Amino acid sequence: MFVEKIALVNFKNYQEAEINLTSEINCFVGPNGAGKTNVLDAVYYMSMCKSYMNPIDSQNIRFEESFFVLQGTWCRSGKNDSLYCAIKKGKKKVFKKNKVVYEKLAEHIGQFPAVMISPYDRNLILEGSEVRRKWIDGIISQFNRTFLDQLIKYGKVLEQRNALLKNMFSHGFFDREGIEVWDEQLVRYGEFVHQERKKFLGDFIPIFEKYYQWLSSNKEQVNLEYKSQLLEGDFREMLKHAEKRDQRKQYSTVGIHKDDLVFTINEHPIKKFGSQGQQKSYLIALKLAQFEWLNLNLGMKPVLLLDDIFDKLDHNRVERLMEMVSNHDFGQVLITDTDIDRIKSIFQNINTPFKAFNVNDNSIEEFETNKLEIHG
Repeated sequence: MFVEKIALVNFKNYQEAEINLTSEINCFVGPNGAGKTNVLDAVYYMSMCKSYMNPIDSQNIRFEESFFVLQGTWCRSGKNDSLYCAIKKGKKKVFKKNKVVYEKLAEHIGQFPAVMISPYDRNLILEGSEVRRKWIDGIISQFNRTFLDQLIKYGKVLEQRNALLKNMFSHGFFDREGIEVWDEQLVRYGEFVHQERKKFLGDFIPIFEKYYQWLSSNKEQVNLEYKSQLLEGDFREMLKHAEKRDQRKQYSTVGIHKDDLVFTINEHPIKKFGSQGQQKSYLIALKLAQFEWLNLNLGMKPVLLLDDIFDKLDHNRVERLMEMVSNHDFGQVLITDTDIDRIKSIFQNINTPFKAFNVNDNSIEEFETNKLEIHG
């Protein structure tokens, strides 16, 4: 699967742009702030119905405009699909495939997969558990619609249970029967989500470890551990034991909404003990494992989006990474960088053709072929 063409109107810094892509390596080169990342984000938006960088749709509209439109052509198994997304301030998001509007955006998720590797990924290491839960849930949801449905239902039940706890606290009473109604639903949906997360990570972790060892030439040992209260006992019993604590705190203290992932390197937290290069290698390995897992489970190769990938990686890791993503295990790749000479040097060294675009002054132009010649 690959993106053949994408057009942007009033999206972020672009008034209007249209890009014809190759099915293999595409490089967007220009100074910082020119809008290279926004091109990759447009592709991600068409895949996941939201921005990778900013989840508030209206904030992705070009300054002083009232709407943006994204249109693109995706090729899957020799068949072309046209995608259309429109955001207008104060209006509902419109998303179409082949001119047919989706009733639910969830129907689109997983049909045109994309994996982004970006400096924003550092939040997976630096931020709280919610960021890491959303990441794994986003991967599983692309393959397992039942999981997404149960996860959404769990979230709604959790909101109702928390609202009841607050109401009881403010009025000085405890409604055990009311709480038990929500508990039964929390258990039903939560246990399903827990089992699917556990199953996913059981398959995912060996793939992740393989990519990290490849990137680091087996120099460090890394681990990824699933941390969940439901691994420690029966969910229903834990809810009963937490009853008084929940009353006092006015929210649910037990459940899958407390799940987390523990990232370690050489048996120590990578957040505290990993260098910037090690952290970046860790995150890249996570995302390459995400790519492979989606490919295996969806039966198609996601579009791989590499934003500012060369920063904080040594030359050897950069070249190994580019050699890997340039081979046939991966499909279409979009890369951003500030230096066209570095791009030419990297792909010349691994003897790989590519297409490059000059991004500057809110415009995108393809480089002339004679400026990109690779001599083997």
